[in-house]
Amino acid sequence: MTMGIDIVSQGEIHAVAFVDESQVVVGDVNGYIRRWNIEDGQQQGPTMQTAGFITSIAASQDGRWVVSGDKGHKVIIWNAVTHAKELEFTEHKDHVWGIDISSDGTKVASVGGPSTIRIFSIMSGVQLLPPLPHRYTHSVKFSPDGSRFATASVDSGFHIYSTHNGDILFDSGPWGSTGNQEPVAALAWSSDAQKLFVVVPDKIICLDVSKSSSSEWLMHQTQSRISIASNGRFIACSAGSSVSLWDCGSQRQIGSILSNTAHINCIALSPSGEHLACGLRGGKITIHHLRDVLPHEYFDHGLPLVRASDMTIKSWTQDDPTNTEMLLSEEITNASSPRHCVLANRALIRARLKRVALAIEDVEESLQTQPSPIGYIAMAVALLEQGDRKGALCTFDLAFLDCEPYNIGFLLLLKSILVFQSGNQEEAITRVEHLTARANNDNDAYLYTQVLGAMYMKGENYGRAVPLIERAKNLTPMNKQCPPLETISLIFGWHFNGLSIVAQQHLCESLYAEERTAEAVEILLNIIRTSGEEILGNKATADWIADFTEKLATILDHVDDEEPGSVRHDGRLTQFSVPLPLSPPSPARLLIKWSRAQAVKGLWEDALQYANDAVKVDPSYPWGYEAKHVALHGAKRYDEAISAFKSMLHIIEESHDPEIRQLRKNYIPPSETIAAIDLIVPRILKSCPLVVIDVNTGCLCDGPERIRILKTDPSFKELVSSMTRELDDERILRMVSSFFGYVMFSHAWQGNEPSFQDVIRVNSIWNLPETTLNEKLRNFCKETRKLGYNWAWSDTCCIDKTTSSILNQSLTSMYKWYAGSAATIVFLAGIVHPSKLGDLTRSFWMTRAWTLQELLAQKVIFFYDSEWNPYLGVTGINHKRSPQIMQELADAIKIPRGTIVTFAPDDLGVREKLRLASTRNATVEEDVAYSLIGIFKSDIRPYYGEGADALGHLLEEIVARFGEVTVLAWSGKSSSYNSCLPASISVYSQAPYNPPSLEGEEVEVFITELRGKLPRKAAIGIYNQFHSLPPARFATRRLHLPCIVFSVRKLGIQELREGNEKLYRARVSGLGNVEFTTADDLPLHMPQRFIFAHPWIRYIRDSSSGFAWGVDLESDADSDSDVFFDAGSDEVESPLPLDVVPAPQVDDYTRALRMIAHLRQPFNALLLVQQPNGEYKRVATEDEVVVSGLTTDLTSIGKNIQVKVLEIL
Repeated sequence: MTMGIDIVSQGEIHAVAFVDESQVVVGDVNGYIRRWNIEDGQQQGPTMQTAGFITSIAASQDGRWVVSGDKGHKVIIWNAVTHAKELEFTEHKDHVWGIDISSDGTKVASVGGPSTIRIFSIMSGVQLLPPLPHRYTHSVKFSPDGSRFATASVDSGFHIYSTHNGDILFDSGPWGSTGNQEPVAALAWSSDAQKLFVVVPDKIICLDVSKSSSSEWLMHQTQSRISIASNGRFIACSAGSSVSLWDCGSQRQIGSILSNTAHINCIALSPSGEHLACGLRGGKITIHHLRDVLPHEYFDHGLPLVRASDMTIKSWTQDDPTNTEMLLSEEITNASSPRHCVLANRALIRARLKRVALAIEDVEESLQTQPSPIGYIAMAVALLEQGDRKGALCTFDLAFLDCEPYNIGFLLLLKSILVFQSGNQEEAITRVEHLTARANNDNDAYLYTQVLGAMYMKGENYGRAVPLIERAKNLTPMNKQCPPLETISLIFGWHFNGLSIVAQQHLCESLYAEERTAEAVEILLNIIRTSGEEILGNKATADWIADFTEKLATILDHVDDEEPGSVRHDGRLTQFSVPLPLSPPSPARLLIKWSRAQAVKGLWEDALQYANDAVKVDPSYPWGYEAKHVALHGAKRYDEAISAFKSMLHIIEESHDPEIRQLRKNYIPPSETIAAIDLIVPRILKSCPLVVIDVNTGCLCDGPERIRILKTDPSFKELVSSMTRELDDERILRMVSSFFGYVMFSHAWQGNEPSFQDVIRVNSIWNLPETTLNEKLRNFCKETRKLGYNWAWSDTCCIDKTTSSILNQSLTSMYKWYAGSAATIVFLAGIVHPSKLGDLTRSFWMTRAWTLQELLAQKVIFFYDSEWNPYLGVTGINHKRSPQIMQELADAIKIPRGTIVTFAPDDLGVREKLRLASTRNATVEEDVAYSLIGIFKSDIRPYYGEGADALGHLLEEIVARFGEVTVLAWSGKSSSYNSCLPASISVYSQAPYNPPSLEGEEVEVFITELRGKLPRKAAIGIYNQFHSLPPARFATRRLHLPCIVFSVRKLGIQELREGNEKLYRARVSGLGNVEFTTADDLPLHMPQRFIFAHPWIRYIRDSSSGFAWGVDLESDADSDSDVFFDAGSDEVESPLPLDVVPAPQVDDYTRALRMIAHLRQPFNALLLVQQPNGEYKRVATEDEVVVSGLTTDLTSIGKNIQVKVLEIL
């Protein structure tokens, strides 16, 4: 029968744990915690009580502590013996979902909603690490050695952390999420801590921690929530009302399905794995005895007969009987009634310590508590130690009475060893030979062969021992484990992996005599590896090692050193890159050769073992540390590798051998590499955002914090460890640039977005409350992580907007940050899934001011719809490389695809950039201008509160920096900043008037006509006036504008139009009648105050050099032209007539006439009205005022061309 007793609790149970093999502690929904004896179902001690629903519970391996977590946000530590409350932690702000205690009983880990992991000291109550973020975490589990702990989340995968500093050692990402089932317990470790098991819907993920690789196996297909428990060798997995059992190694189901009478809320395994407790719906606990369904190797560390705690087994196998006795005594003292097996274990230890009387007292109490095979075996060992051979053998036979059938063969083997120990070696060997002949499988054959070989070795019959040891090698189990041999070692003290020094020496000599050099070397290395300093320092041992090494040197030194990566033909030795002769013979040299050989093959752990042995043999030999450095580096243990390299350098520097000291110049110390990295890091960070999000922790990180994280990152340590001979600045630059690579977020604000202060308050974006906008930020970080980057930037929370200096620096640097990013992720909130062509250009995102630079600046961009699916389903490529998406954008904004893909600020002219910005809006008025700072390479300083003046500042700088006056070509309302500037950027959506071309025969006709009527001196004088004019400039908001001035002689109203608009007609000197529309009421009786200005001096002046009129030139040194294009083409077409036409060589007079000829072309004029102090203001007109050019008689042209610099308010 697998099912034991049922225990009935007073409340629904959701947490259960074993205190020891015979007692469980359970927590219920009413906040009560009770301890029960699983043998009789009786409650032990008083009830413990909390104020909340008990969600999780754990007990320490030493039986001292019980820790509970509840929905009252508390973690409570209880004394497991007295049931008194010892400590209470209230740091969690929500339900405590998961609890675990480290194997040494000193630390407790707790996970609480929504996103916090905390580590406390059980003894002091001190929080050992800052709160660690992991969203929706519900399970936590320490590794068996306590160096790491794992957490599992509903939707953020599982993490592995360092217990020492909280660093994330592994992050599965969302694929490792447990789903919406919210398992009670979703994590388990293998006994060697090298594998982590995680339950996800319908399957278990097995992560090989050392290789960072994973496998999966299917299990329950159920909608019920799933829990697992493990003793490190098998996993019990509950779902619904049943439990299945799975082998941790083979990942196969074992035993039969265990059924229960009700739905299972929680499960727990006893320390040995022998008992399974199921907390059932309805308040009942059912105990299952798993020995009835599983072989013995799944229990008690897989050791037959011996049952003990992890800590005891570890001490016992390390051959530390004094400490083992102390641990067993503590266990007996703390238990209300000592377990029979613990007493038997202490009897075995006391017998080994020659405390025979005490051993017999223990075993008598053990047998009185419960007769058992281990009890009778312990009595037999104690009696044999007392000298009672006959009594020992007779007592041992009683063990057969209470043993399980599958243990009979093993007991016969133990009896044979007892016979051997009693002095009858021949009989014992005969017994084991009979057992060997009857072995049913390879595992039994391996066991018997090992014991038989050990008996011959102990009897110094090496000729018989060697072939048995050889045969045992061939029979070694795949997992290299044999639990029965471990039990023999514990009971009798025999060591199968460490024969005596003398025995191993004899074995070496025998193998060498048989020309089996490789095996002889292995034994020699084992002697060196397993011996302490005292043994190695023994003269006889040291002399033998030296003599035997010299014998081997003759053979091994003939093996030529080969190139890295080569493998020796017969497998005896693999050589490394630099020859290391074995002359003079030295064990250290031999070990280094062997280490190098393993390193060439990528067997880093083996290489490290040999290197450590070399250091152990000769700590003054630098190349042992070099081999250690190579092995540790290959094993990616970079901190230790760097330390080994430093040790090598120190030994070289301190060497008494001048030739070795000379070698120091061939190496660079790690400090020099770190210094070189420190020089490059500021250069890279200078172009990075001030603050970014660490997408792994969700924390905001400034520059110093990123530098700190860099120096803890494996890539940094790998670089330092590998750069041993010369600095490689290019490689350093690549690594640093790659590490600090970041992804920018582009989106349209939707309301109360998470701020810098919001994230600081909760420490991590993963801890932010569950809102749509917080989720948007988290999804952005998830996508960043999928792209392979650790840093993310969002304008919502990465700028401390309460600090004006930081805000201003961020605004002026933002274009540079987008341009320097690894990628930009665009979230299109209004585009439903599945997206279709045209959705992007119709999106709200395309109307926002800031998103223009976010579209153009960077070279890599990814668009996502409202469900975070790639736009149009385009996956796997940079969306700027998608012809379909780029063509959609090119058609919408009317610039070439190629310009969108590779945009730089100089690629487009001023008017074209203003046109792109003219259709975009901003919530804050100033952002219309500030969003263009990068695109115009502007130096204006943001100042929120200046309102519409922000646009004035930007346009002023464009005029001042480039002498660019095309920004004055607009119609509409004037700005309060300066009347020549528009009140809104939207006026630039209309292209300015572009005069018809004047070239070829037409211009020559004009020149010929002028030549006969305008004297040379007058023409050159006009030309010189134009060329002496300064560029346009601003000073204290006043525009100093060089222009040709045309006076108004008469002004009248032609027509009244809708609203306040009036159509005016003016008679203008040199231009004739000019009509214009404005809403302003103009003083008709003072026409002399009005003038029309022609500010396009530069285009007229440049035309004389052979360039036609154009609409947009920024400067002689750095000119850009407006472009027009066919949306179906990437080719830019110059707007006619902007094509450059090489002019023939002409004299000054002709050049002057050509310039004057262009004045007869139509142009758009500015209407200005003079102010009382002589300055002017622009009169805003509804449309551009286009005049037909000079109409005056050519003989009076010089009188009508007045060139001035006007001061305009």
